[in-house]
Amino acid sequence: MSPARIVAFDILQKVGLGGYASDLLIKHTAGLDPRDAGLASEIVFGSLRYQAQLDHLINCFVPRRPDPEIRLILRMGIYQLRYLDRIPAHAAVSESVELAKRARKQSATGLVNAVLRKVDRKPLAWPDQATELSTPAWLIEKWTRQFGAETSEKIAATFLRPVESYTASTGRIQDISAQSVVPHLDLHAGMTFLDLCAAPGNKTAQALEGGVRAIACDIHLHRLKDMGELDCPLVVLDGTEPLPFRTQFDRILVDAPCSGTGTLGRNPEIKWRLQPSDLLPLHRKQVALLRNAIQYLKPGGRLVYATCSLEEEENRLVIQAVPGRWELTERLPGVDPGDGFFVAVLTS
Repeated sequence: MSPARIVAFDILQKVGLGGYASDLLIKHTAGLDPRDAGLASEIVFGSLRYQAQLDHLINCFVPRRPDPEIRLILRMGIYQLRYLDRIPAHAAVSESVELAKRARKQSATGLVNAVLRKVDRKPLAWPDQATELSTPAWLIEKWTRQFGAETSEKIAATFLRPVESYTASTGRIQDISAQSVVPHLDLHAGMTFLDLCAAPGNKTAQALEGGVRAIACDIHLHRLKDMGELDCPLVVLDGTEPLPFRTQFDRILVDAPCSGTGTLGRNPEIKWRLQPSDLLPLHRKQVALLRNAIQYLKPGGRLVYATCSLEEEENRLVIQAVPGRWELTERLPGVDPGDGFFVAVLTS
């Protein structure tokens, strides 16, 4: 069997259990031939990006709901047949049948073979916009209220396309939108800088290039350990609780934990996990982080609040809950280059 398809199947199973495709691909494709690694990545991301379309086709062909492993194999097979030009149809079908055997689903091999032999590339009339854009209906409706119907459709359509990777001056892989956050701090050499939610350290590294005296914080010790190469103190703390510092800082960055809906192009699994009920707890955490951080900003200092979310609960409504004269910047996929990002700047 193709190692690419075996790895892709195993990764998609792990994604279904809560893993993240990007991290898993880095870990599990390191030993593969570059072509196999590339195919595994294409199948994983494609199956996740187009999941709603793939499931609609499965439901058209299969009268009874297949078990999760067979559904996963059918998604992978249909994706290859409909969306990948360089994969021979017989290879996509036969390898999918072999995957079913490997998963000890011998009784389903006939079903897999029969379904995939019916798949073609003819244009389809999708039953609704959510299926056509392979995005949950509640997200499309929400973006339409926030940004308008045309922009909402652009955002969802952009998330179906492969994303570019950018290498920052620090040598770290960082999206162009993420790289645009630190310049809002207007850093100068010798300034004191607090990065309250620093992991994985990309923005801390970017700030250190400017010669600041930084302290990088995060709630997770294991994530801070991965930042050990940075030349600054690393502090484990919960930024929603009272902070342990006796001084104020010239510059503070609150790159807040968020839903990540601005990054659905590179993290498509998020759109199938996130629920509307998840946004209020995130909003409360973000407000608490911001209120704590502001107490440690020097007079005349500057604080930047940022998320990679498109949701108003995590962006504008957070800023409205914290008084001050804020300057807001929003980057939208399909309208602006890179991921979706929100940045708010407060000068004390």
